[in-house]
Amino acid sequence: MLGIALCTAQSSPQQTQPASTPAAPASATSPPQSGSAGTTGQDKTQDQTQNTSKDRLFFALPNFLTIENGRQTQPLTPGQKFKAVARGAFDYTQIPWYAAIAGIGQARNDEPDFGQGWEGYGKRLGSAVADGTIENFMAGAILPSLLHQDPRYYQMGQGGFWHRATYAATRVLITRSDSGHKEFNFSEIFGSALSAGISSYSYHPRSDRNISETAEVWGAQVGYDTITIMLKEFWPDIRRKLMKKKAGTENREQRTNN
Repeated sequence: MLGIALCTAQSSPQQTQPASTPAAPASATSPPQSGSAGTTGQDKTQDQTQNTSKDRLFFALPNFLTIENGRQTQPLTPGQKFKAVARGAFDYTQIPWYAAIAGIGQARNDEPDFGQGWEGYGKRLGSAVADGTIENFMAGAILPSLLHQDPRYYQMGQGGFWHRATYAATRVLITRSDSGHKEFNFSEIFGSALSAGISSYSYHPRSDRNISETAEVWGAQVGYDTITIMLKEFWPDIRRKLMKKKAGTENREQRTNN
């Protein structure tokens, strides 16, 4: 059932702005944007026309709802929220991700009523895709549109590790409204709860259709989203180091060839 939580990686939306700026949202995200990166780096990752990002976590996973360095931007319309979540939810990189989730569940024999073999794997794969997609849309587009909350994550990008880590972790509970005011992240908390209930009581095995199982899935989703948000906060730093390492390697190769 951890498949639900995962998308959130893409979707699990919840963010608020850094301590030194207005509150930022805690929801969807667009990854790589380094706290010390220049405007050139921002131009490469920010979609200025849609107020979302073109960036990818670890150069692969969609991170389209992350705003670098908590910069101010225009609120998203409901249509833009749905479009940004759809870009991530149906991105090609989700295929191997869900396939891996289903494989792990198969190996552990999670939800044994699904059985084994290719039939069991197919059921686990289908439930993983549905879990992630429902959670992404519920927490990143549907509730944010109804409640007028911003699903984007506003990266702090500066300060000490623990300060930034605490800020990122609390974005699950704190986000900002479309008007920029800090408020409780109803979209993430209730959105993940609703998606857990929908999946548990619809297509998952009947033996898992109970409150305790639903609560477990809900907690897993929120926990996963918290980890994902923290990765979004520090991904720009990781990316910057990787790019410097790559540049250094290329320079050494050029000197060797010359």
